[in-house]
Amino acid sequence: MSCTQRFVSNYPVGRTEMRIHNLYADETGESHFRDLEIEWMEDRGYSQLSETMPATGIIFRRTVGEYNLDWHPAPRRQYIVNLDAAVQITASDGEVRIIKAGEILLVEDTCGKGHLSAAVDGKERHSLFIPIE
Repeated sequence: MSCTQRFVSNYPVGRTEMRIHNLYADETGESHFRDLEIEWMEDRGYSQLSETMPATGIIFRRTVGEYNLDWHPAPRRQYIVNLDAAVQITASDGEVRIIKAGEILLVEDTCGKGHLSAAVDGKERHSLFIPIE
């Protein structure tokens, strides 16, 4: 296959299939969830790629299974990728989400009341923090 040939794909460029949970604070400091969709910018036939996102590093984290943290804002804007266990996050507006293993959370509630974080099913959790500031 030459460099100019492309794979034929069933996935059109721009199709949005990857969801990211986003926790953000509004102008009054109340935290809320919304869903963000990743837009595919390149189709390689066997995979699709988003645009390159900015990041400033990576932090590896291990969290004990009895984790139950009171109200707190995120320390920085960052992606959190759960590798092997879930976390329960409660926004200050009352919405509760279980972010499962393999899912991605973008935390942006760096001001205001913040959110609650708790372990799920008493399981230790390994995750990646990817700061974006």
